[in-house]
Parts: sequence; C-alpha cells; structure tokens
Amino acid sequence: MNARDIPPSAADAVIRPEIAAMHAYPVADAEGFIKLDTMENPYRLSPPLREELGRRLAEIEINRYPAPSYTRLKALIAEKLGVPAGFDVVVGNGSDEIITMLTTLVARPGACIVAPAPSFAMYPLAAKIAGVRYVAVDLKPDFTLDLPAMLATIERERPALTHVCFPNNPTGNAFAVADIEAILRAAPGLVVIDEAYQPFALDTWMPRLKDYPNLVVMRTVSKLGLAGIRLGYCSGAKPWTDGLEKVRPPYNLGVLHEAAGIFALEHYEVLALQAQLLRESRADLSAGLARIAGVEQFPSRANFILVRVPDSARAIAGLKARRILVKDVGKQHPLLANCLRISVSTPEENALLLAALAASV
Repeated sequence: MNARDIPPSAADAVIRPEIAAMHAYPVADAEGFIKLDTMENPYRLSPPLREELGRRLAEIEINRYPAPSYTRLKALIAEKLGVPAGFDVVVGNGSDEIITMLTTLVARPGACIVAPAPSFAMYPLAAKIAGVRYVAVDLKPDFTLDLPAMLATIERERPALTHVCFPNNPTGNAFAVADIEAILRAAPGLVVIDEAYQPFALDTWMPRLKDYPNLVVMRTVSKLGLAGIRLGYCSGAKPWTDGLEKVRPPYNLGVLHEAAGIFALEHYEVLALQAQLLRESRADLSAGLARIAGVEQFPSRANFILVRVPDSARAIAGLKARRILVKDVGKQHPLLANCLRISVSTPEENALLLAALAASV
C-alpha cells in the first residue's frame, strides 16, 4: 500500500474535525481579467529598476539558506517605515504568517481572541487552526466600532489577543482613535493593530508603541506594490518580539524574497509615489461611483472602496462578463449584504470598472 491508497477513514481518524470541515482559502482565477479583487498595487517598477533587480537577484546564492537574522532587511524596514528607535522588527511571510505566529504565541488552553466583525478573514482562520476560541463583536451598521460592546466583551472574555484592523478590511474605514485607546487601556493581553493599508491612510500607531506596552503594530508591504514577495513585519515591546522570534520558522523568508524586499526599500520613494497616485485615484473612483444610480459607497482610507448594490450576484456576473474581477463580500457577514469590495487601480482601469458597474447594477 502506498500513500495514495490510504483510505479516507484513516485521515478522518487523526485530522481534527474542525479542520476537516473547513474549506481552503479561495482565490479566483484572474487570467485575462482586470484584477480589482485583492487590493494589489497595479503599478510595476520601471524597466530600469526591473533590470537592476534582475541583476541583483542573479547574484544570490540560492543554494544557501538565508541568514535567519535578516539584519539588513530589518534595518531598512525600521529606517524607511518609521519603526521607533529601540523597538525590534519581526518579519514574516506576509502578514498572514505573522497573524499565525501571534496566535501561536498566545494559544494557551482556554485562551480567547477578540476582534470586531466584519474584519480580516485571517484572524478567525488562524484562531481556528490553532484551536483558540474566537469571539467576534459586531460593528455598528455604519461600520464604526461598537465600543460599549467591545469593552464589555473584553471585560467578560479577558482575551489574550485583540485584533484591530486600521483601516478595516473589508469596510475601508479607520476606527476612531479614542475608541482604540479605550481598547488598549482595557485589554488585559496583547492588542495588535493591523496597518496593512497605512500607505493609503497615512495615520499610524507605530510612534505610540512607547505609550502602550501591550501594543504590537503589524504591517505588510504587499499593498505598497510587493504582494508577490510576501513580506510582512511587526514591532512592539521586547517581550512580544522576543516571543515571536521563538515561534517564527528560522528560514521563513527565502533569499530571493529577502533580496527583493531590500531592493524595493532602497527605492522606497518609488513605492511612496505609487501610493500617492492610488490615493488620488481613490478620490476619482469615489466621485465616479457617486454618479452611478443604485450604488451606495462607504468612506474609505484604504486602497479599496466598499459599495452596496441592489443585487450583488447580478453585479458580479455583469462585471465578470466584462472581464473584471471584484470581491463579493456579501456572505462574510450580515452587515455586508450585497456589498462589493473594489480595489483602487489606474485611471484607465478605474474608468473601465465604472462603465462596467454602471451597466451591471
């Protein structure tokens, strides 16, 4: 008998039932489509920079393991991305891996994780995989925090970890600073502020790490235009970063990803300019959406805009027929009924989206 002949019953006997009942994370086939469903930066590096990057990558010794300290990469993250002096950086294979590491770090028997809902799907997924209880606190209908409910849940559950996405995915809004401060004061455990969309909101909690010993700020460079290299990072007080280094796989970033990240951060001004272009395009896209009858949009400080349409299935079908992908988030939470999340793109792609959406609602 070989591995392919093992009967399903053998797997059923050892795989945790909650894992067996799960579905793998879905990713749409985007070949031939205008891709506006995953909040990617549509701008590539210039041809001269791509050639320079290619030459650098060609010199990498891919027969060797990476040096797991990632010293140069961490130094550039701290320098270019505003990590306060005296705070260490932990790197991950995207922020997804950092979320997994954070969950593993606090996954004592009986531990609880709290987060608003709707929010990033990886928070409950990581908790389920780790076997940690997860408690979601519904946002208000306008997608602002229900602070009394959040504080009551924190008092009742005493969570080991509280997630706050700032700005929030998939709603696009940034929660009130005073509300987050109240959560930081009330939480008995770690509070992680996820700033994946910081380049488009500009506000950040990173300078306030010194004010809150229970705060970790997490980010990704994916939205800056480096989604393909899978680089996330976080910073916080030493007990948190030391603990994360203990659960981090020692070679979690490959040498090519590390080198590409270093190269991109050495040219950070290019990425910052692209983020500025997307902030400008967001305003233009918002103005265009406001002119489409039947489309309700919600304020966004991210690189996407959440809209509600009369019939999301009809809108999705119409957009797909015109070779445009957006994210149907309507099934993620009752508050998101008939909602679509639309990535901000180039002026040309935004114009195509607006025309297609107007014909699809």
